[in-house]
Amino acid sequence: MPLALLALAVSAFGIGTTEFVMMGLLPNVADDLGTSVPTAGHLVSAYAIGVVLGAPLLTGLGSRVPRKRMLLLLMALFTVGNLASALAPDFGWLIAGRFLAGLPHGAFFGVGAVVAARLVSEGRQARAVATMFLGLTVANIVGVPAATLLGQHLGWRATFLVVAVIGLAAMAALARLVPALPVEAHQDVRRELRALGNRQVLLGLLTAVFGFAGVFAVYSYLSAMTTEAMGFGESSVTLVLALFGIGMTLGALAAGPLTDRALRPTLYGSLGALAVVLVVFPFTVHVQWAALVMVVLLGGVGFMTTTPLQMLVMNKAKDAPTLASASNHSAFNLANAGGAWLGGVSIAAGWGWTSPALVGAVLAVIGLAVAATAGYLDRGPSPKSRVVAGGSGTPARAPAAPSPSGTLSNPSGTLSNPSGALSGPSGDRGR
Repeated sequence: MPLALLALAVSAFGIGTTEFVMMGLLPNVADDLGTSVPTAGHLVSAYAIGVVLGAPLLTGLGSRVPRKRMLLLLMALFTVGNLASALAPDFGWLIAGRFLAGLPHGAFFGVGAVVAARLVSEGRQARAVATMFLGLTVANIVGVPAATLLGQHLGWRATFLVVAVIGLAAMAALARLVPALPVEAHQDVRRELRALGNRQVLLGLLTAVFGFAGVFAVYSYLSAMTTEAMGFGESSVTLVLALFGIGMTLGALAAGPLTDRALRPTLYGSLGALAVVLVVFPFTVHVQWAALVMVVLLGGVGFMTTTPLQMLVMNKAKDAPTLASASNHSAFNLANAGGAWLGGVSIAAGWGWTSPALVGAVLAVIGLAVAATAGYLDRGPSPKSRVVAGGSGTPARAPAAPSPSGTLSNPSGTLSNPSGALSGPSGDRGR
């Protein structure tokens, strides 16, 4: 694999760390800035809203910018956002810093996936993209717990300063290792927008919004639950976050081959399992060993939903893979924002620290209902043309010239597929 993929992985590590570290720092930020934990939860939403707006907007604005330069500009914006967060004088400025840091998130993964696919030969494109997303996986296992521990001992501002330094290191690696790539021909935006109007695409995005919101209703307040409900000390927060990251990685890895075999059953099963885990979670949280097991299960079943959702949207929007990928980033991060907000509402209402789990269960059931409705409406014959990512599915042939969207038969990004499990189903089997 080219060394340029290492630069992309380092960038993904920094992005993943700043996205998820706020969950572990909410109590510290709330204490330091004189606000409540539910109110501090808006910082999670602010970042997610930045991704929701920035993914399609920056992807569109940068369509004619050379890929390497675009990656550097996006990582520079990411670095500035984290530096602004570290230097924020009050809660309002911290909200703005988090929003700014989130803006380049989805666009970076979209452009980065295109670059990764172009760096390797035919038949190795999915593995190249998976290598980039390995940085996101490592961030959740190592980066987030380490950054949380740093914030607890040196203050939350130190965490964002370190992430800003990672951003600078990523920019240096991108400048040094990523080759200059020509701009692809510009695809007709109206054609992409028409493809996004496909009913199945819209239902897939809606499934992501509701289903994944169930995960973030709990994960956003997992650090507070660790100390307030599970009975662990503050030093154990990093362990709990690492366990969630391990579960997330196992779930995402399992989702790849399962999605290859049967896309919709994998989606139904993961959403149903997510609802069950969220219902059981409040009843086990006071037994420490059981609570830790449930944290791993929550990460596993929660992130098992990401691959089938990603591939479903990409398959149904085969004429607009670039914009569809950006929209999928937006859908998942809208789920992040909504889940964090609704979880905070339940805590603020006095329903208890474990109440976000029941809120999340309701959201997961709604997501399952939307997915089932989409499956019922899609019972006709399978479309002949599919967007696949290579790998274990039917290999995509490399075009003789860059495709209009610049995707090279590869999805342009999977924000919420932390493992980079990008093997696309060769058909919508078992739907």
